[in-house]
Amino acid sequence: MLWSYILKLVIMLPLVCGLMIGCLYLWRRLESRMPGKPSTRLIAVRETMMISPGLRLAVLDFEGKRLLVSVGRGGVTLVDKSEGPHA
Repeated sequence: MLWSYILKLVIMLPLVCGLMIGCLYLWRRLESRMPGKPSTRLIAVRETMMISPGLRLAVLDFEGKRLLVSVGRGGVTLVDKSEGPHA
């Protein structure tokens, strides 16, 4: 009796967890395509790069300017900016 319960638990628990993770993954992928969302954004994140644990560099496009920002636990700091996105 107890072994059948444990067997069901071992089979069903990973199955339910997998379904939850799959649903969350699909939700994040399809969220941007839902109607009612604005298709054009003012800010575009072009690339991010991890420098060290807790410190990341990000390249942003905003109003025709390309910004390089440092993002860390202490906040966001502008590192450099240039005119227009470069291809």
